Amino acid sequence: MEAWLGYRDRREQLQDQLGLEGRAAAFRINAFIDTIREQLGWMVQLSWTASSADRHKVDAALLLRRVPAIMSLTLADGDGQERLHVSRVELNRFDGGFDLAADPGVVGARTSRIWYGPVTYHRGSEPFMTIAVAGNRTSAGYALAEINLKLIQEVVSGIKVGETGQAFVLDSPGRLIAHPDINLVLRGADDPAARPLVALREVIHASGGIATGKDASGQSVMASMSTIPAVGWTVIVMLPTAEAFGPISRALVRTGALLVVGALFAAVLAYWLARRMTGPIQRLEYGTEQIGAGNFEHRIAITSVDELGRLAARFNAMAGELAISQERQERIRRLKRFLSPQIAELVDRTGDDNILDGQRVTVSVIFCDLRGFTAFSAASSPDAVMDVLGSYFEALGRVVTAHRATLISFTGDGLMAILNAPVRVTDPALAAARLAIDMQAAVQSLLVSWRGKGHQIGFGVGAAMGAATVGRIGYEQRYDYTAIGPVVNLAARLCASAADGQILVDVSLADSLGGRVTIASLGSRPLKGLKDDVPVFSVSDGVPREPR
Repeated sequence: MEAWLGYRDRREQLQDQLGLEGRAAAFRINAFIDTIREQLGWMVQLSWTASSADRHKVDAALLLRRVPAIMSLTLADGDGQERLHVSRVELNRFDGGFDLAADPGVVGARTSRIWYGPVTYHRGSEPFMTIAVAGNRTSAGYALAEINLKLIQEVVSGIKVGETGQAFVLDSPGRLIAHPDINLVLRGADDPAARPLVALREVIHASGGIATGKDASGQSVMASMSTIPAVGWTVIVMLPTAEAFGPISRALVRTGALLVVGALFAAVLAYWLARRMTGPIQRLEYGTEQIGAGNFEHRIAITSVDELGRLAARFNAMAGELAISQERQERIRRLKRFLSPQIAELVDRTGDDNILDGQRVTVSVIFCDLRGFTAFSAASSPDAVMDVLGSYFEALGRVVTAHRATLISFTGDGLMAILNAPVRVTDPALAAARLAIDMQAAVQSLLVSWRGKGHQIGFGVGAAMGAATVGRIGYEQRYDYTAIGPVVNLAARLCASAADGQILVDVSLADSLGGRVTIASLGSRPLKGLKDDVPVFSVSDGVPREPR
């Protein structure tokens, strides 16, 4: 704990020290740039006239003498035409006539009055930057100065932190502007040695304060940074980690040695205690593996009256409860494949699934499917087809569940459901009519949006009532609940004959409704697969509703 507190205090001290040095360096560099900017501001006080040309020449010569960092100075009039160019390394030009209106410096100064150009490397080595200043009046023109940034070297070389601490300056893209090792700066923008310094800046930025990283030589350092907002530069001050935390590291080593000794003693004591409990723990472990593998019949044989015995007793009780829970969940899962959730829960609560056995029952059978779906699916993308089917079956599923019908199967774009099996209903004919009408209402609301997308789809329903054999069919790993008989085939044929929006029923279902639903006779029709014509009736809305 003492070592940790010492480390924390030392880190806070370093953050304050490095931050102070970084801010001081950033202030000095910012003052250096501001001085040049202010000097350039005096160069754009006079308007360009025939009488002021000599004055501009004298002022330019004095500026280069006062500010050694300025390597060249270019003055342009308000139209962006070069009027004067003086340089330390090139021939001077007077009224050169070069059009600088599109020069980035002139454009930037015209927009924001002061423009700081990106850092470039003269002949790939020494860093340079252009500063452009516009006059308060358009007639005063523009001053563009090329600045040698190597002189900032003096600022960073004067920063000392500890014995071996250093500072360096990066521009916004990560190019090295100043470093105590001048060779790193003179190597230019593409020097690989500068990449660790850029990475160090990113680490400090992410931490929001002091951070640990690598310097150009790969040495671990603690570093902090300050920014120069006007030009987007970063001053980073760093101190080798070994120097920063040397005393703390030695204290941590001593603390670590004590911890290792303590851990060894604890391990010996734990081994001695484990020797006395190996057998019961192994039996508990084996029992856990059996339960994890699904063998809920396994029991742990520990008869002691200590904590392990009580744990084994609770474990055995848990295994029994898990076995019961698994059996119940498996039963519900199987039932929900072909029964509504309410019926599945009912069968599970009563514990009696004899209602699913085969029997002869009078049922109402309902078929429904989409009209024009084959043409739609052939002309549409798979995503569009699956989107339509998803919303379609979701709407029908809600209606079937609400009416407590038994969902038998999905077939492509069709659905089959029955009423009165396996759970009896008071009036299967009226229940079938209610279900059919609600199915039409649910799907017709979907058709409005589908047709708005250009999908030419309709929906028809067919229903019939009669005796059928119902029950489970299948094999050990898979059972389905279904209905078999002529009434099933008749309902399917009526569905196939129904137009969009129609509900067609057979004579048995129509007679059982007894006028409680608006029914219209459509006469007799030939239906595929049936020898004789079949009387067909159409059901309209108007079914009395029961509150749900």
